Amino acid sequence: MKREDLSSYPFHGDGAAVQAIEFAYQRSPDQDADRPVHHPVVIVGAGPVGLTLAIDLAQRGQRVLLLDNDHRLSIGSRALCFAKRTLEIWDRLGVGAPMVDKGVSWNVGKVFLREQQLYQFNLLPEDGHERPAFINLQQYYCEAYLVERCLQLPNIEIRWDNKVAAIETRDDGALLSIETPEGSYQIDAGWVLACDGSRSTMRNLMGLESKGRIFQDRFLIADVKMTADFPTERWFWFDPPFHPNQSVLLHREPDNVWRIDFQLGWDADPELEKKPENIIPRVKALLGKDVDFTLEWASVYTFACLRMDQFVHGRVVFAGDCAHGVSPFGARGANSGVQDADNLAWKLDWVLKGRAGVELLQSYGPEREYAADENICNSTRATDFITPKSEISRMFRDVTLGLAREHEFARRLVNSGRLSVPATLHGSTLNTPDVDAFAGKMVPGAPLTDAPVQRADGQASWLLRETAADFTLLVFGEPPEWTQALQHVQTVSIGRDLIDVQGLVAQRLDATPGSAYLIRPDQHVAARWRQPSEAGVRAALATATAQSRAAVTA
Repeated sequence: MKREDLSSYPFHGDGAAVQAIEFAYQRSPDQDADRPVHHPVVIVGAGPVGLTLAIDLAQRGQRVLLLDNDHRLSIGSRALCFAKRTLEIWDRLGVGAPMVDKGVSWNVGKVFLREQQLYQFNLLPEDGHERPAFINLQQYYCEAYLVERCLQLPNIEIRWDNKVAAIETRDDGALLSIETPEGSYQIDAGWVLACDGSRSTMRNLMGLESKGRIFQDRFLIADVKMTADFPTERWFWFDPPFHPNQSVLLHREPDNVWRIDFQLGWDADPELEKKPENIIPRVKALLGKDVDFTLEWASVYTFACLRMDQFVHGRVVFAGDCAHGVSPFGARGANSGVQDADNLAWKLDWVLKGRAGVELLQSYGPEREYAADENICNSTRATDFITPKSEISRMFRDVTLGLAREHEFARRLVNSGRLSVPATLHGSTLNTPDVDAFAGKMVPGAPLTDAPVQRADGQASWLLRETAADFTLLVFGEPPEWTQALQHVQTVSIGRDLIDVQGLVAQRLDATPGSAYLIRPDQHVAARWRQPSEAGVRAALATATAQSRAAVTA
């Protein structure tokens, strides 16, 4: 698609206009070539994960070909809740602002048992963060802003209605056979990044599978447009009077649209439950018979927690739902997939630029497999709590809910979908273990937390926006002279380059004068010291890029 086509699409229109966008199929010169044309990076799937990955690689200077088997954005809200960490990643890619501006920001959730509120919680109770805990934003808006950003970058090419039909892998790449409205052709790919969703064609073509657990329950999603004075919060009911013996979730979306999830039970007929004449009475029971609303979209889904055994298969790498899938409660699917892209992009970039060997990219597998297991564990526990399948499980849940009204310890046991948080990559081979004592959560492997700062020129900023390039050595005080010789590392002084205006940077990192943190390009902590040495930092950089120490010696 050509860049001059950008203005012809209503990316910032209303929901109907955005969902009606169609991208024209365009014949590629590759289809008339005598032999398969080589592309260094091919991404399969133009959903939130594939688009995020394409933008990240392109902003690092890589040329990317993005293939999608459709020519439209998603229909319906689908992935709805986007977490603070995802927004911070999108800020670095230039799309965070439109997401937040359009989205509904929220931090507070409430849990009800029958008609009474048990308690409420705040996912971001402290100040000093640029982004909220979550925004609610329909997936089609998310994809629209990501496609718009792709079209602004000249080294991304998107080919719509290009379906991968076959793949032949080899040690240095893969041969892809592609079907189009005008017939088939082949391309040669140096790397193939599969981001084609839970029903992944790429996974099936390679004879791979996701393994795990499918839960015997069904849920109805209904997008309802109405004007209501409900606060912008997440409301979750156990056994409400309007839907007895089941659970219900209510969320606000942009454009006066509300997402309602109704638990249906395993015996429910999905096709029957999606009919408007069956959905509308359920909604009226919740809202009241006199509330005017229109039904915008509905879907019935089954809980499943699955993942591939391995995400990296030679030159083919899997990310997002095709690599791992979780049940929707907790908003762990799309958020985890965007974090996959964040992890993968900088590593592939380093490999393609010859800065590191393939061992660095291979570390994507164990790091994101660990994160997937953490998400699956939390999602499974939520599902078991929401939909108990035995009398003992139901008794435990009901007693826990009864105690939660008065007791904090019981509230910690309630699981109505513990919401997405980024994984701390404990045990990663890219971490340098601490040799000094630190307090707090910013251990090696943790994603760096945000805080307000002021640049030396007086301009207000945020810590994460100032550590969004390559590796960053964050030094509290005057940096040692040897830091100037570090390759592919920007040194940022807290005190000289950035002012810790509220003291939150030092507080959250438990930093004292002279302390230093080495931050990876995906903003995870690689190492930290009370008083860094040149040898220690170089060794940590070598570890964080899966190289020998000699490889990064100046």
